[in-house]
Amino acid sequence: MSDVEFTNQEKEAIVEKLQSYFEAELQQEIGQFDAEFLLDFFSKEVGGYYYNRGLHDARAIFESKIELIDDDIYAIEKEVS
Repeated sequence: MSDVEFTNQEKEAIVEKLQSYFEAELQQEIGQFDAEFLLDFFSKEVGGYYYNRGLHDARAIFESKIELIDDDIYAIEKEVS
């Protein structure tokens, strides 16, 4: 698996969310550098879990669609004697 990377806009948005969270929930201000450091840490150490969960969810959707297609194909089979 390759590293989780974000665009500059995504990274900015996430950093702002981290800063807002720390201020609202922990009554603590963190600077841009600390928030980016925290984001990099979570991306490296925890990101794989979220990535794998996304793949698991996508696989479940794919399998359910394949099952529907299989049912449709079975339904149009001709009876042979």
